[in-house]
Amino acid sequence: MAQTDEFGEELADFVRRVAELKAARSVPADDLPTVLDAAIFELDHVAGQLWPWYESLSSTGPSGVASVDRQEQQLLKALFQRVPVPVALVDRETVVRRLNLAATSFTGVRAGYATGRPLTGFLAHADRAAFRSQAAAVARGEGDRSLTVHLQQQPAVPVRATLTALRPSGEPRTAVLVVLQPADSRVPSPERVPGPVPTLTETTRHAALMDLVDAMTTALLSGPVGDPAGVLERAAGVLHGRFADWVVADVAGAARLSRTTVLAPSDSVEGASGVAAQDPAACPLVVEAARGGSTALPVRPEDPDAFGRDTSGAPILVRANVTSLLCVPLTTAPGPVQGVLTLFRSGARRAFSMAEAQAMDMMSRHLSLAMSAPR
Repeated sequence: MAQTDEFGEELADFVRRVAELKAARSVPADDLPTVLDAAIFELDHVAGQLWPWYESLSSTGPSGVASVDRQEQQLLKALFQRVPVPVALVDRETVVRRLNLAATSFTGVRAGYATGRPLTGFLAHADRAAFRSQAAAVARGEGDRSLTVHLQQQPAVPVRATLTALRPSGEPRTAVLVVLQPADSRVPSPERVPGPVPTLTETTRHAALMDLVDAMTTALLSGPVGDPAGVLERAAGVLHGRFADWVVADVAGAARLSRTTVLAPSDSVEGASGVAAQDPAACPLVVEAARGGSTALPVRPEDPDAFGRDTSGAPILVRANVTSLLCVPLTTAPGPVQGVLTLFRSGARRAFSMAEAQAMDMMSRHLSLAMSAPR
């Protein structure tokens, strides 16, 4: 089973690299020899390694690998995030893989910051060696453990950490599930758990977001309402440049989505015309947002075809050099989706953050109200 899992991981990596090579066909002609060399290398890799590996696995008999239902995985992820007990999933070196909402509130550490960092880094120095040793023992299969530790931000408050082994589906290594509780079994109220002090950079970004929300509100209140295309055009003008390099607006009509606005960088006129001529129904991200009403926030999108292709057949995300994007449905629950707003950031620009996505979600509701208001 372990060899089959390892082969599956290697094959998945190969498929991903092939998709990147396909997307790279739109690079300038001078760079094509490099792409061709990479393609030949991948073919040699299949012929020399993957195929003999596959034959070896096939000769030992079929492997029964259970398929995990996607909806079941989403349900388990939601349960992990919403369970009202502070829970963290770490590896045998205590590096955080997941941190649920209750754990972020309990520790005062944001999930995005904690992921990829050792959980021991948030404990008092005196407790780190013992916690690391116990986590390694649990990962080796030596049974569940429990010990008292102290958070670095609250060294006077004892915390009971319970560790148990967990084998995530389809993964070759054992992870450790850590449950954190105050030693007196009472979860402290938010007043007792001081939050992290914001840095100057965070404060500046927050102020910039507030300025953006103010500019959007001013634009919506100072113009006519009830005209979806006009409202989206004014909103796109506010977002373009200061918030996103590209702004693409689609309005939901009686039968289908229609593209009304495309704003691009000044050096991407040709690319903007290709995006404007595209059918929104050919954009998987837009279709999913219009159908499900949920915001998408991919950073360095792995699927080059997530936003479809232009008239030349090149993936739009590759042609626009998109490094992060926001795809936001325009709706006010429980009403229908009235349109979809997609924002691109490209090149070396900083990726969209969760705070920016939250601000955009708030502005999307204001946009939806302006679009549906009577004239």
